[in-house]
Amino acid sequence: MAEANETIALAKDDIYNKALVSLARYKFIMFGYYAALWSSLNKLDRQKDPNPFRDFVELARQTLS
Repeated sequence: MAEANETIALAKDDIYNKALVSLARYKFIMFGYYAALWSSLNKLDRQKDPNPFRDFVELARQTLS
């Protein structure tokens, strides 16, 4: 079981990096894909991490108001 959790944690790190690269390259659909995938993996992981994309959401909300 510990191996599965380590695998999920490594996958979340990789997906987070892919999401940032996608955003930096203006590939917004791919960013959304990776952000959603990260959230899905976080639900499966025993070690729940706070959403690393929260700051982006807050920035968007501030920009809109």
